[in-house]
Amino acid sequence: LQHYFIQSNLSDPMATVIGKVETQHENMIHDAQMDIYGHRLATCSSDRSVRIFEVDKNQHRLIATLIGHDGPVWQISWMHPMYGNALASCSYDKKVILWRETDRGQWEKFYTHEVHLSSVNSIQWAPPDTGLYLACGSSDGNISVLHGSGEDKFSNQIIPNAHHTGVNAVTWAPSHPSGTTLDPSNKGYDVVSKRFASGGGDNLVKIWKFSDDKGVWELEAQLEGHTNWVRDVAWAPDTGFTTNTIASCCHDGKVIIWQCKDLDKAAWDSKRTMHTFDDVVWHLSWSVMGDILAVSGGDNKVTLWKESHKGAWICIRKQDTNKSN
Repeated sequence: LQHYFIQSNLSDPMATVIGKVETQHENMIHDAQMDIYGHRLATCSSDRSVRIFEVDKNQHRLIATLIGHDGPVWQISWMHPMYGNALASCSYDKKVILWRETDRGQWEKFYTHEVHLSSVNSIQWAPPDTGLYLACGSSDGNISVLHGSGEDKFSNQIIPNAHHTGVNAVTWAPSHPSGTTLDPSNKGYDVVSKRFASGGGDNLVKIWKFSDDKGVWELEAQLEGHTNWVRDVAWAPDTGFTTNTIASCCHDGKVIIWQCKDLDKAAWDSKRTMHTFDDVVWHLSWSVMGDILAVSGGDNKVTLWKESHKGAWICIRKQDTNKSN
């Protein structure tokens, strides 16, 4: 099975495939993630494996095959390199496994997280300034948050019944208040918040915030607008604007953009349907600058969307993976 690298060209409304990776997976690929440097690609599959490739332009080389799960592997997430060269994977087998590269260039399993009663569907590491936190969403309805304290020691907190019909996606907020990330001199820059959003089978998007006073994760906001299972949520990176933005997608094909100018007041006062697709939408991903949203779904197409100066979302690129050969 193949993984495609897609690049957009402003002079051409079609996105183009600039490279293909023969992953050697023996079943469906569920996720593919580049590391922060763009030099390594990790993929995971229903064949129960995670594969890691070195990527240099159009060249790629398989450097590791990680075996440890007992079911399909749904998602992977790279740890920020300030904490080590490592990644996490989650699976239908109810487990989250942490893997790291040794000094000899080999990969090893160094921690297994086994607290969920059903499939773990989504994982994501928090921004590095937030700390070494990993959010994990499961079909058992719970969210667990791992916190690393050094020397391979992790504590765990559970958010019970986060979504009573199952958690499908988790996404972290930027660690600093909106509008301060690019300006360390801003008085609000030193404020580090611990927030993330989740989406579930109850048709809801929920915002969770860690209470330093109580030492627990609390529900801060509940966003209603979808009419079916929320399949993915993606919090846009902060690039200097004062507005927080979350994108969510649904089994009914709808993508919604949520915005909030004051997180402390949980004032998510803006909800716009970006587009309604003809098929289920599975995955969302923001560009590094947070101004372009990639959308992929059951129609085997990847589309890129950008907000116009009038506030309308416009499809600027598209790639049909059925025609990419």
